[in-house]
Amino acid sequence: MPSQQIQQPNIHHDRFLGGEKLSPWQLKLNEIIFGVETPAGRAFDIALLIAIVLSISAVMLESVVDIRIQWGPQLLIAEWAFTFLFTVEYILRMACVQHRFRYARSFYGIIDLLSILPTFLGIFVASSHSLVVLRALRLIRIFRILKVVHCMREAELLWVAMKATINKITVFMVVVMAIVLIMGSTMYLIEGEDAGFTSIPKSVYWAIVTITTVGYGDIAPQTALGQTLAAIVMLLGYGLIIVPTGMFSVEIINASKNSVRKEVPCPHCTLPTHELDALFCNRCGTKLPD
Repeated sequence: MPSQQIQQPNIHHDRFLGGEKLSPWQLKLNEIIFGVETPAGRAFDIALLIAIVLSISAVMLESVVDIRIQWGPQLLIAEWAFTFLFTVEYILRMACVQHRFRYARSFYGIIDLLSILPTFLGIFVASSHSLVVLRALRLIRIFRILKVVHCMREAELLWVAMKATINKITVFMVVVMAIVLIMGSTMYLIEGEDAGFTSIPKSVYWAIVTITTVGYGDIAPQTALGQTLAAIVMLLGYGLIIVPTGMFSVEIINASKNSVRKEVPCPHCTLPTHELDALFCNRCGTKLPD
């Protein structure tokens, strides 16, 4: 009988470049790191989540002065230890996938990279290690571990809606910035330095605080004309708030209508659902089972 061949997922697809065959050890490593169906894969993800929580806790504790004075060196060692651990994990992830560049620029790949960069940047930029809290985004994997498929699906709908509204919201923000610039400059002319509007930038700051309905109250118009303009800005702010909310809501509805999917998990990356006409996995390109 011919020797039994080790079966590995075929994730080659014309639109994915740089794919290569995985060796047996890479397949086993891939099963542990990316899989949640096996006990080893599930244990790996749970251990990873615990390490993420502990690393974030260490950074938060280090920001407390009294704790930093007493335990600063130990917390610094812990931070570097976790960074080393996550760096090794990132390298192993890159080593056990066929399309490394595609993984590196995927959502999880970018988050994994951002989770280790702040500590290294701290060598050159003081206090940048505080950005280690970006590791909290990696806790999203808890949905995968708990197999909360509908949560992952809802998160995907939000991402689709965000991409669909980015151009509209960009135009909207440009219009809002033009409005606050005009309103701030006008208030500077009306009130002047005696009322606290000492410059156009500071007046624009007042306009932003007012139009967003935050209202710190550190600067306030004193004249009747200035107060009238302030009232107009406040009312305008209430009207502007609903615009991006409405656009985003419409796109979520559209994404929901177009999200009819089939429950066919990817045999390689375990993505649980795909489009009805999908032949390959949306995330890694693996051919889906019939």
